[in-house]
Amino acid sequence: MPHLTLNPVFDSYLLVAVIGLALAGLLWFGPSRQRTGRWQRVMLAMLRAAVVALVAIAMLRPTLIYTQTKKQAATLIVLADQSRSMSVPDAVGGKTRWEALRGAVGDAGGALKKLTRDFELKTYTFDAELHDVAAEGGKLQLPDKPTGQQTAIGATLKDALDNEAGKRLLGVILLSDGAQRAYAPRDLAPQTAVARLKHLGYPLYAFPFGQSRGLGEAQDVAVKDLVVAPSVFVKNELSISGQVRVDGYVNVAIPVRVLFETSPGKMEVVGEQTIRPTADGQRLSIKIPYVPLVPGEHKLTLQAAEQRGELATTNNELSTFVNVLKGGLNVLYVEGALRVEEKFLRRALDSSPDVKVDYVRIDPRDQRTRPADFGDRFKPGKYDVYILGDIDSTAFAGDELARLADCVSRGAGLIMLGGFQTYGGGGYQNTPLGKVLPVGMDRFERQRPDEPVRTDLQWPGPLKMRPTTIGLLHFALSLAGNRTENDALWSKLPPLEGANRFHDLAPGAVVLADAGPDKPLLVAHSFGDGRVMAFAGDSTWRWWMRGYESAFKRFWRQIVLWLARKDQAQEGNVWVRLSQRAFPPADRVEFTAGANAPNGEPVTGAEYKAEVVLPDGARHPLTLVRQDHQMAGSFRDTQSAGDYVIEVTATQNGQPPGTARARFLVFRQDLELDNASADAATLDSLAAMTGGRSLAPENLKDLVRKLAEDTQHLDIQQETKKSFWDTWPFFLALVGLLSLEWYLRKRWGLV
Repeated sequence: MPHLTLNPVFDSYLLVAVIGLALAGLLWFGPSRQRTGRWQRVMLAMLRAAVVALVAIAMLRPTLIYTQTKKQAATLIVLADQSRSMSVPDAVGGKTRWEALRGAVGDAGGALKKLTRDFELKTYTFDAELHDVAAEGGKLQLPDKPTGQQTAIGATLKDALDNEAGKRLLGVILLSDGAQRAYAPRDLAPQTAVARLKHLGYPLYAFPFGQSRGLGEAQDVAVKDLVVAPSVFVKNELSISGQVRVDGYVNVAIPVRVLFETSPGKMEVVGEQTIRPTADGQRLSIKIPYVPLVPGEHKLTLQAAEQRGELATTNNELSTFVNVLKGGLNVLYVEGALRVEEKFLRRALDSSPDVKVDYVRIDPRDQRTRPADFGDRFKPGKYDVYILGDIDSTAFAGDELARLADCVSRGAGLIMLGGFQTYGGGGYQNTPLGKVLPVGMDRFERQRPDEPVRTDLQWPGPLKMRPTTIGLLHFALSLAGNRTENDALWSKLPPLEGANRFHDLAPGAVVLADAGPDKPLLVAHSFGDGRVMAFAGDSTWRWWMRGYESAFKRFWRQIVLWLARKDQAQEGNVWVRLSQRAFPPADRVEFTAGANAPNGEPVTGAEYKAEVVLPDGARHPLTLVRQDHQMAGSFRDTQSAGDYVIEVTATQNGQPPGTARARFLVFRQDLELDNASADAATLDSLAAMTGGRSLAPENLKDLVRKLAEDTQHLDIQQETKKSFWDTWPFFLALVGLLSLEWYLRKRWGLV
């Protein structure tokens, strides 16, 4: 209701009254009766009274105040998920999620139309991006089918808030299955965008569609795992294993195949296994062996046959790459005792990519520890090098040692390590190896496993191992770049804890290292076409533990290379290594590269260039960062599915040691349908963060109606003040009265 207020000057009614009375008193002082008539005096008095009244009113400063209630402008944002996961038919009545969404929006059309009378309605669909949608008469013009390849809830919600920045919001309505499926850079967490909404004080209302079991009802066969060794030697068995998850095909026979790249771009089936799930959602294990015959880098795929009714088929296969090594070394290491040397020796050889070690431990007192195929390990050509540790001769059955001697005579290498059950102590003097080993043995040295240790067969430590004059020139004992550095390094290596006593040498055997006069430690000779070594020690692991890891690895690698006749000069070996060979789209690929000399040591001072070849054949240079003796790099542009190649070229002193290539693949991924489970829990939590709610789709109409009607929080009281004493008309009236009085006085001759 309007009301009048007074605001006297100096907040004093008394002052106004005094001034008003003083001015009113002037009315008594008018022109003389002799000079004016009665009506002239009345006229002048009325004019003066009017002026006094206006002055008094101006001094009281009257103001008319009236209040109006107005509704603020506000906007309702509606976001509808149009990604492909909304095509899953797991809504009520067998409808797809998209059909259920369209139905809910259609039912709310009347309420939306009514809301637009007073408020703004902004409607969008979203997938990886935000898309404007027209809303004519409350009806959203939604597409017929959901076709989006990603669901970027966080990023599109942020975009919507940016578009409507500065506006007051009634709220945000989110219609979705709740599962965010997005690649960088559109993978902003929904919680981040909702936190901004919470800060602004606007509620989010979520309407979930779909079931959390997702494709379980829609039927799907998915290869979930593929495990295979990254490298294998030619003609060696490659074990391929994996897991396949099956939904909706109980008791259905499903073929699973292994495809191998036998020539560039040509994949052939090399193995197959049929699975038959007995329960829905069952994971079935796959194991298929394959023996590759062609060296090189080959693609391998585990593929489950597509089944009728599958909604997504991109998850029916997984692929990787396998390096089939040419000219690598196969080593059989047989031990009879658990000891420290064995652990470090295996670790050193396993670090060489071209050396494959098969380890067998046999307890002579328990024949159950013998592998069933142990006898087959001594076929000619099966292994390049044999290592015998602390194992008694009785651990070998039948003609196994004779067959081993035959393998050596045909060109295989053999080394026996120091121990209590080796050489004469292990009873080898009367076996076929008695003539193969380069040291003498007799029956009086026999040391049976259950007897006390004979000290007369061992040299007590510490024993400083040093190459002999011949040994300093030998390939196996060259641990540094030149003679001086090599000699200095051997002088620093820690001593051995003890060693076997070699009292005699075979004809033609040479001592490569000793611990002093008459204390040979490493003896070598040839037997037939093979090379043989006898090593008296078993504690070179102390080198590694005392900081000489590189020397330890190089020593044992060169021992194996010499035994296998691989000690001839070779070109440097450039290499590229990836932590994995298969990546999802938009993932970051990291790799390392380097070059090794023939002895396995890193090439120093080399320069490297790298580039990546994309699936379409385009080439892009890559930046490398030096890390010690190797280079590291990364690649991010993996949006496109397909095969990629990283090529690294190394140069040293202007000469190229070589080029290495490594392939990896970005697998095809249907981000929306490979795992289309709905995530209502996420929508519940997002709505709760803002003070909103998660509601069933059929409640959309009621919510819109409530938002349109429950708007008291948008009402504002607008107060309007109208004063007329400080306006031009009031001023002109006052001036007009004074001017009229002066005019009349002038005309009547009173001034």
